[in-house]
Amino acid sequence: MNENDVNLFQEFPAVSTETWESQIRTDLKGKDYDKTLIWTTNEGIKVRPYYRDENLSGLEFVDTLPGQFPYVRGNHKTGNNWLVRQEIDVADLAEANRKALEVLSKGVTSLGFVFKTCQEISVDDLKVLCKGIDLEKTEVNFVMTCKKPPLVKSLIAFLKAQKADPSKVKGSVNLDPVGVFTLKGKFCSSESEAFIRAKDVIESAADYPGIQIIGVNGRNFNNAGASIVQELGFSLAMGAEYLTRLTDLGLDAGKVAPRIRFNFGVGGNYFMEIAKLRSARMLWAKIVQAYQPKCECDNKSSEGYCLCASKMHIHSETSVWNKTIYDSYVNLLRTQTEAMSATLGGTDSLTINPFDVVYEQPTEIAERIARNQQAILKEEAHFDKIADPSAGSYYIESLTAAVAEQAWRIFLEIQEKGGYISAFRDGLVQSQVNEMAARRTKAVATRRDNVLGVNQFPNYSEQISGALNSQLFEAVDQTSKEAEVETIKLYRSARQLEALRYSTDRFSAGNKRPKAFMLTIGDLVFSKARAQFSSNFFAVAGYEVVDNNAFESVEAGVKAALEASADIVVICSSDDEYTGFAPQVYSQLKGKAIFVVAGAPACTEELKAIGIENFINVKTNLLESLTGYNNKLGIK
Repeated sequence: MNENDVNLFQEFPAVSTETWESQIRTDLKGKDYDKTLIWTTNEGIKVRPYYRDENLSGLEFVDTLPGQFPYVRGNHKTGNNWLVRQEIDVADLAEANRKALEVLSKGVTSLGFVFKTCQEISVDDLKVLCKGIDLEKTEVNFVMTCKKPPLVKSLIAFLKAQKADPSKVKGSVNLDPVGVFTLKGKFCSSESEAFIRAKDVIESAADYPGIQIIGVNGRNFNNAGASIVQELGFSLAMGAEYLTRLTDLGLDAGKVAPRIRFNFGVGGNYFMEIAKLRSARMLWAKIVQAYQPKCECDNKSSEGYCLCASKMHIHSETSVWNKTIYDSYVNLLRTQTEAMSATLGGTDSLTINPFDVVYEQPTEIAERIARNQQAILKEEAHFDKIADPSAGSYYIESLTAAVAEQAWRIFLEIQEKGGYISAFRDGLVQSQVNEMAARRTKAVATRRDNVLGVNQFPNYSEQISGALNSQLFEAVDQTSKEAEVETIKLYRSARQLEALRYSTDRFSAGNKRPKAFMLTIGDLVFSKARAQFSSNFFAVAGYEVVDNNAFESVEAGVKAALEASADIVVICSSDDEYTGFAPQVYSQLKGKAIFVVAGAPACTEELKAIGIENFINVKTNLLESLTGYNNKLGIK
């Protein structure tokens, strides 16, 4: 502490961890500490209820500064001014150019031209596409998914013709043969040719150091249901694969590493996503140093290796995994917190996908909102003013270390298999992603993971009347017909539940919408609580829900249910009262509606013995149960 430091809390005595722990255990009154207060993430990281300075003991990166190796605090010494990127589908070159110029006047500072058709791009094509775009002030990125040669040589020729200053041009070409192998199960040409081509295009762009040629698309793991540490660990392994193969072909790591851009997805786990980007930079810096990169800058390690080459270039894109078709405006909330995670984590550029992107070509208003979401973070929240705003947070610094440890373990496991391609051929990557995706999907189906508007608090009145492409509810499989190995599949966590509800919507277009009637009776507290639970439960499937105040008698409740033409009658009462009420309701309904008991009462077996077979509670698998009710109602 220097003379200018002031201890604002010197009148308060220091409180030891032991004192905190003692007080917490007293307040828990015998409850299990770990089960009550420790949260375990999908990655197996145990998150404590609080953190202290002692939790940072031994973390080497804590004392580093922004812009300093290993760059956990960002690549820049001051500020956090990320680029606002918008993706533009390129079907017609002139139309794509028109839209690019339009969005550049509305706050966009980075363009992502996405080519969904297979075409070679010439210098003349680029003249049309980039007409009027200042290439020294706007980052331009090209995303191509076809087998044609990348447009790098055309781009370089175009830039030279435009006499663009090489030191000011920024952009990328998403050349990712390893990513293609991951999604399609086969290299576009041969494995060796893929890396020879990558070497060739890197060398052809030597005069323009600000253009990243190789894209490591970790976002594909994110959108396949992988965990945060899996996305990071596999991405690092892919990056190392490029370093290994290209240095084996004669390129220095100092020439290769700066040409790699990592494209990460960013999901809804707010603090973990911040930690992911911070740990990503740190781990990548250490990986690059192992390849002993050389360069002409003055920023070198004690061994004489280039530290500048160790900086990770990160583009972030809001995830598709957790986005929904139903109640889609909730996607705005999701993307906003994801954008906050990405920017606080120090991303270099960010694409916020419009809220409607998962089910339609984004509308103009949806794209406008997406742009303005970033404008709010910059112009109103001032997220761009401070380098590494998370610095010093005991929680985030500890999470950064934990994510790094877990991701590094995955990275080493891949390396022990001979590198990413070898591990993928052995099925190691796919099996881990599929296992995690299955766990996360089940968590949504059982409501252990809430997807607002889909499996929790659905919009009761929302109905989709128009036809939707059935592929919206399926996993995206890009596997080539000549695939050599199993691939990863891209899909949304809510797709199965949304497909279920869409089936109800389609059925109801020509039939009466199924009706779930809440027969509330007895104890007021239990009956209302269980009616609320059950109403949400059946609304998930798109059923019409009829809630009620407590009925005075079973007869009154059954009479009202039958008059309402209910398809499903849910008795909502207390466990003790079910012994008497449930058999009476079941008997008086006489099979005229599906009878359901809300809860898991002690008398369950007694009720089953008289023919009552339907029970719902917090442990019920929502997807399996509602699928069963749809089948009983003839909804396919």
